[in-house]
Amino acid sequence: MGILRAILKHPEDIYPLLKLKVAARYAEKQIPSKPHWAFCYIMLHKVSRSFSLVIQQLPVELRDAICIFYLVLRALDTVEDDTSVATEVKVPILMSFHRHVYDREWHFSLLGGTKDYKVLMDQFHHVSTAFLELGKHYKEAIEDITMRMGAGMAKFIYKEVETIDDYDEYCHHVAGLVGLGLSKLFCASGKEDVASDTLCNSMGLFLQKTNIIRDYLEDINEVPKCRMFWPRQIWSKYVNKLDDLKYEENSVKAVQCLNEMVTNALSHVEDCLTYLSTLRDPAIFRFCAIPQVMAIGTLAKCYNNIEVFRSVVKMRRGLTAKVIDRTRNMADVYGAFFDFSCILKSKVEYKDPHVAKTLKRLEVILRTCKASGTLNKRKSFVIKSGPNYNSTFVVVLVVIMAVLLGYQSGNQP
Repeated sequence: MGILRAILKHPEDIYPLLKLKVAARYAEKQIPSKPHWAFCYIMLHKVSRSFSLVIQQLPVELRDAICIFYLVLRALDTVEDDTSVATEVKVPILMSFHRHVYDREWHFSLLGGTKDYKVLMDQFHHVSTAFLELGKHYKEAIEDITMRMGAGMAKFIYKEVETIDDYDEYCHHVAGLVGLGLSKLFCASGKEDVASDTLCNSMGLFLQKTNIIRDYLEDINEVPKCRMFWPRQIWSKYVNKLDDLKYEENSVKAVQCLNEMVTNALSHVEDCLTYLSTLRDPAIFRFCAIPQVMAIGTLAKCYNNIEVFRSVVKMRRGLTAKVIDRTRNMADVYGAFFDFSCILKSKVEYKDPHVAKTLKRLEVILRTCKASGTLNKRKSFVIKSGPNYNSTFVVVLVVIMAVLLGYQSGNQP
């Protein structure tokens, strides 16, 4: 019923949702036949469906390298996140993980974590086997980033995120390095030049900070308790303990803290737009651009929104489908950042203690988008642009979709 209500409210989402469903079906059919590669692509889909879709449209050689890069770093992140593993066991694994990828026999049995992540770690030998089949330059790039990320994660096992500098450093280790690694993989494929470390780092930090903001409630309520990465330098202005932000009596202060976190994340947008504007290959461009558009859309949803501390806040599925379908070139990216920044700006309250800084950062983004001279060519994600459907037509179409998808599922082995 939730999906039906969303479609009735946004009937223009129907077409992109259908296209997304077709793309997902097509991606499933592209899974390689070799057992270790089949395992890798199936696991990629299980641990990140959205990432799985955008990676499938890359050229095969690069697609395989990025699939393995993602799974290796996801496995590394899983070890870091598993609170059931003692520190004296965890740190050596993080520090030596870049060597484990060369070992066809190595695996690690998780005590905690979800089923899919347990399967990934228990059968990690499939990932190692696939890794060893990659080209030399791909393997070297993945090994280097895994080594640096593992060392950074190990450092923050013992170190809390106290200052904004700590926050930036942690996000660099777990996400900025991903940006650097991807740039190396793109270069190894011969399709792109290596971008500057600063731009690559900003691409990662913008995504990571958005995730940290969006996932506050899920992370703070996790049992056993996971580590939190909101910097004390920010949240201690508003509450005595980070947990206190979720309590109703602290709602005003919680929203002010949230808005400062969003404002901090917006500082990376200009670099992200610069990086995306340098990409030449259309498939690589979409691969990089779609997550960035999703991030600014998520921040627009989260800003000044107390629901971040009450429930899951994310973009609706139909809007996500639109972003995936319509992000094709820089005109689309500038248009999306302009539209979502306008939404964010409309939510700014002048009594917010950081209003001046927030508006300044938004004005920089809006000015950059306008200066591109492409806004008149943009495809709007946030304004109804599809045909007007009446509710009866929408209901009939949803029923037909359900029947067709049910028939397809019933005929799968």
